[in-house]
Amino acid sequence: MSTFLQFHLLTSYGPSNPNRDDQGRPKQAMVGGSPRLRMSSQSVKRALRESAFFALDLEGNMGTRTKRIYGELVERLSRQDAPEKTVREAAEQVAAIFGKLETPKKGEESRVATTLAFISPEEWQLAEDLAAKIIAGEDLPKDKDLKKLVLRHADGAVDIAMFGRMLADDADYNRDAAVQVAHAITTHPAQAEEDWYSAVDDLNKAEETGAGHLGETAFGSGVYYQYVCVNCDLLIQNLAGDRDLATKGAEALARAVAQTTPRGKQNSFAHHPRAHYVLAEKGAQAPRDLSGAYFEPVRKPPFLENSVAALTKARADIDAAYGPAWEADCALHVGVGGTLDDIVRFAGDAVRGA
Repeated sequence: MSTFLQFHLLTSYGPSNPNRDDQGRPKQAMVGGSPRLRMSSQSVKRALRESAFFALDLEGNMGTRTKRIYGELVERLSRQDAPEKTVREAAEQVAAIFGKLETPKKGEESRVATTLAFISPEEWQLAEDLAAKIIAGEDLPKDKDLKKLVLRHADGAVDIAMFGRMLADDADYNRDAAVQVAHAITTHPAQAEEDWYSAVDDLNKAEETGAGHLGETAFGSGVYYQYVCVNCDLLIQNLAGDRDLATKGAEALARAVAQTTPRGKQNSFAHHPRAHYVLAEKGAQAPRDLSGAYFEPVRKPPFLENSVAALTKARADIDAAYGPAWEADCALHVGVGGTLDDIVRFAGDAVRGA
């Protein structure tokens, strides 16, 4: 039986555009028949992985997602005293373990993979070691047996353990995600707006009137509901049973999810919000999100407090019908009580006791 750690967050964003669609506008969604602003799960996970909390607290235990395995191996192996052609052939053979390589364009030597691969620090080192053996002319196994020298079912990369990975050419080494991240949506109706702006030419003082540049940018504002679910047992399993590292990962996640945001147009809007409300729950019961609290949108101010009230009511109603989906909980409510340190300790204890 698994232990689940669930986070429910409410965060207010002023005018901003943290996650853009293909036209540069804030992403949107229709929820309950009302237009909402949205931040994609992918953008939120990317922000978490790039946060200072992950970088500092999990240093040395973070994976790399890239197509440029071949080029990186060539650079690392170039320090060896070996002909360039031999180095490139070895790098090509090892890079192919992670996925097919594109045919280089005419006049180019560097090759990239056809798909992104999520690679742990341990696998990087094993890949480099294998390439060095190839350069040295050692006899090595072929095909799948060769992959076993590099690929791992579990390792010390916390972000891979959390968010999973898919290797298109070898499903045996896929990793199921221990952390599920929902798309964040505004709790109330919200739509993108347009901002027309101009820039002045500093050297044009009197000769001409008007702007040196005209442009437009889109933005939106709202209170977002974010849901995150952690399968604590799977997180530990994905880290080869390292409970202490899994605990550090959950604590870093708890800090990051309350303080991290996608960084689209951040220099233009300086959005650095922190969650107004964080509810953490743990237990062995089947998890459930509380997005249904906002299918009937919040329509009256104060939007933050009314969003908290709607979440609290939906939680109580669902628990009354199905039974509590948690055995213990912890809350941070700005201006009311609770601290982020309380949430972090709660998250760590959930994994430690799984």
